[in-house]
Amino acid sequence: MKIFPFLLLFFCSLVFNQKVNGQGDTITTTQFIKDGETIISSDGTFELGFFSPGDTSANRYVGIWYKKISVITPVWIANRVAPVTNKSGVLKVIQSGLVVLVNDTNATVWSTNSSTTVQNPVAQLLDTGNFVVRDADDPNPENFIWQSFDYPTDTLIASMKLGKDLVTGFERHLSSWRSNDDPAPGEYTYHCDPTGYPQDLMRKGPNVIYRAGPWNGLRWSGAPNMVNNSITSFGLIMNDREIYYKYELVNKSVINTLVIKPNGNTMRMIWIEKTQGWVNYHSADADDCDTYKLCGAYGTCNILSDPLCQCLDKFEPKHPYDWNRADWSSGCVRKRSLNCTGDGFLMYSGVKLPDTRNSWFNKTMTLEECRAVCLRNCSCMGYTNLDIRNGGSGCLLWIGELVDIRQLSQSGQDIYIRMSASDIGSAGSKGKKAVVLAVLLPLLVALILLGLGVGLILYKRKRREDLVLTTKRRLGGHSNKNDDSNQNHHEDFELPLFDLFILTKATDNFSFENKIGEGGFGQVYKGVLEGGQEVAVKRLSETSKQGLNEFKNEVNCIAKLQHRNLVKLLGCCIQAEEKMLVYEYLPYKSLDLYIFDEERSALLDWPKRFNIISGIARGLMYLHQDSRLRIIHRDLKASNVLLDIEMIPKISDFGMARSFGGDETGANTRRVVGTYGYMSPEYAVDGIFSVKSDVFSFGVLVLEIVSGKKNRRFVHPDHHLNLLGHAWMLHKEGRQLELVDSNMVDSCYVSEVLRSIHVGLLCVQQNPEDRPNMSTVIMMLSNESILPPPKHPGFFTERNVKDTEFSWSTQTPSSINEVTITLLNAR
Repeated sequence: MKIFPFLLLFFCSLVFNQKVNGQGDTITTTQFIKDGETIISSDGTFELGFFSPGDTSANRYVGIWYKKISVITPVWIANRVAPVTNKSGVLKVIQSGLVVLVNDTNATVWSTNSSTTVQNPVAQLLDTGNFVVRDADDPNPENFIWQSFDYPTDTLIASMKLGKDLVTGFERHLSSWRSNDDPAPGEYTYHCDPTGYPQDLMRKGPNVIYRAGPWNGLRWSGAPNMVNNSITSFGLIMNDREIYYKYELVNKSVINTLVIKPNGNTMRMIWIEKTQGWVNYHSADADDCDTYKLCGAYGTCNILSDPLCQCLDKFEPKHPYDWNRADWSSGCVRKRSLNCTGDGFLMYSGVKLPDTRNSWFNKTMTLEECRAVCLRNCSCMGYTNLDIRNGGSGCLLWIGELVDIRQLSQSGQDIYIRMSASDIGSAGSKGKKAVVLAVLLPLLVALILLGLGVGLILYKRKRREDLVLTTKRRLGGHSNKNDDSNQNHHEDFELPLFDLFILTKATDNFSFENKIGEGGFGQVYKGVLEGGQEVAVKRLSETSKQGLNEFKNEVNCIAKLQHRNLVKLLGCCIQAEEKMLVYEYLPYKSLDLYIFDEERSALLDWPKRFNIISGIARGLMYLHQDSRLRIIHRDLKASNVLLDIEMIPKISDFGMARSFGGDETGANTRRVVGTYGYMSPEYAVDGIFSVKSDVFSFGVLVLEIVSGKKNRRFVHPDHHLNLLGHAWMLHKEGRQLELVDSNMVDSCYVSEVLRSIHVGLLCVQQNPEDRPNMSTVIMMLSNESILPPPKHPGFFTERNVKDTEFSWSTQTPSSINEVTITLLNAR
C-alpha cells in the first residue's frame, strides 16, 4: 500500500504533462513549457514555443508564429538578444508575476519587465497573437500587467499598435533582424512618428531613409495602395494619451503581416495557402522616388521622368552645377524671393505631401482659415487639408522648407505653397477677378456644350460597339487614320471576342495579386480561363489619354500576324467602358527583368542570349517583309520582348506600330512615339521613321543583351559615352570582349560574341542607309562571312553639344529609358 501514493503522484504528473503538451494556451506558476513543447491560442491560429532561426543557427529562441503555416515564420521573439545555446530552455511564470526563460543552470536568460504584481499570475497566448500576463481571475485587457504587443520585433500583425504613449513617452516600433540567422535588432527601424503631424518613417540607424507621408484620413499620403479593402482596414488613432497606427483584418481567414527585413525592405505580406508561400503585395520603398529627400527642398521626384528630380514650377536648382550632375541633394529655391507681407499661395496637385516633422495642425479649421493662419506666419511655407474625406477638412501647415515631395498623379494631394506676389499676380484684385470671370464664364458655357456633344457622340458609339459584341459579328472596318496622312486603311479580320464576365472571373476581378505589368496603355493581368488556359489580359486604363487609338492599332496590326517570335493575340473585349486585349500568357515575363538584374542575368548564359538575339531578329524580319502588311514596330526595347518557358523571345506591344502596304518602307510624322535610348536619330529629331528605325532599336538591344547594361543608364568612370559609344570605342581599340556581361564569360563562344557586337554596331550607325535590313542581319549572325566596318553610331554621347549630329538636342524633351513616350515635334 505504501507504493500507492507514488503511483498516484506519477499519474498526476503524467496528466499534468499531457495538459501542457496537449497544446493549451496558458502557462501558470505550476505549468511551464520546455524546449520542444508549445502552447497554442484557443482558436488554433498562433503557437508559442522554441525555434532556431535560418539554416545555420543552433541558438534557441522563444517565439510566436502562425500555427497553420507550414514554414515557421516568427512574428514575435522574446529573447532576441539573449539566445539559449542549447535545448535546455524552460519558460515559466513565477509568483511575482514575471515570465522568465531559464537555461540548464537555472540562470535567467530573459524575463518580462513588469513591476506590477497579482495574486495568481498566468501567461496566456490570445487569439490575436498577443502573449499577455494577467491575474487568472481577471481577463480585462485594461488590467494586463505585461503584453508582447508592447514590444514588437520585426513584424506588425493585426491589432498590434505602432506609435507612442504621449504620457509615458513609451514607443512601439519595428526593428529588423540583424541577419536571417540572427534576430537581434538590426540597423533598420520602422516608426509611426508623432513629431509634428503623424507619419510613418523608416530609419537606418538615426537617419530617415523612407517616409510614407502624413495620414490624410484614408491612408498615408505617399502610400496610395494602402487603403481599406476587402482584406484589411487601416487606421490612425490620435488622442491626448497616445498616437498609434494599426490595421485590422476584415477577412479573418487571410494571414497578413507587415515585416521589415534585415536589408531594410519593408513589405506587407500575404500567405497564399494554395502555393504554400508568402506573397509581397506592397513594398514601402517601392522605387527610387521613395528614397527620403532624394530631390532636396522644393524638388519633386517623378519615377516616369528622366532625370527623376525636377524643381517645382516657379523654382530653380539651388546649385545648377551639382543638379546637372544628378546631385539633387541641395534642392531648389524660388526664382523670386518672398517678401512675407505681399506673399500668396500657389496650388500644386498630385503630390506626396512633404515631411511633417516641422508642421502644425488643427482638426476643425476650414481651408480658408488655414490659409489665413499660414499667411500671418512668415515662416509658414505651405498648407493643405488635414483630412481629404468628404471634400476636405482641418488644417495642416508646414514651418520651414518643404522636403521629400514626389509626384503621384491621381493618387496625390493638393498643397498650397507660399510664393511671392510677382509669381502669383495680384490675385486679390477685384478688378482682375471681374475680368477673369468675364472671360471664363463664356468659356465654361462653351465647354459644357462641347462636353454634351462629345458625350452624345460617345454614347452612340458605345451603343454600336455593344451591338457588335452582343451579336458576335466580325470586328473590322475601322477607319484607321495615320498620324500625318489623310489616307484611311480599312481592315477586315476575324477575331474571337471575349465576354467581360469571363475575363473578370479569369483574373479574379482584376485582383492586385494577378497584376503582372503596367504601362501607358493600362494594366496587364494574368488570368485562367475555365478550361485551365492561362492568358494575359491587357486592360485599357480609363485614365489613359493615348490608349484607345493604340488599342485599335494593336488589334489591327497583330490580329493577322502569326510568327513564333511574336506574342500571340487570342482575342479582345469591347464591352461597357472596358477595352481589353487577350494574349497568350508568358510566365517568364520580359527580357529586361533578366539582362539588367545582377542575380537573374546569371540564368541567361551565352547560348540562351544568342538564341534570344536571333529570335528577335527573325520576328522583326517577319514584320518588315514577310507579313501581309509591312509593320514598323517603333517601340522595340527590352521590356517589350517577352520570354516563354523555353526562353524563346516574343516581340510584344504593338500599340505604337505602323503598317504599310506595297513597297512603302517608311513615313514622316509629327508625333514621335517610342523610348529614348532605343529611338534612331532621324526619328527622334526629325520624325522620320522606317524599317531602319527598328533596325537601330534592334542594335541597341543586341548591345544591351551582350553587356547586361542599359544604354542610357550606362556610366563609365573614364568617359561620358553611353553604351553605344562605349561599344564603338572598344571595337575600334580591339577590346570588344570587355563589353561582355561577367555572368556569361564562362559560357560564351568568342566568335559569336564578337560577331554579335559587330552586327549590333552596324545596326546603330548614324546614317539609316548604312544600316543593314533584318534579312541581312540574320545572314550576318548565322555565318562567318566578312563584315563591313561599322561607322560611328547615332546618339553615342549623352553630352548636350549644340549643332552636332551625335548629341541630344537641348530643345528635345527626354524620357526615362524604360518608359514609352509620345512627343510632338514642330515641323
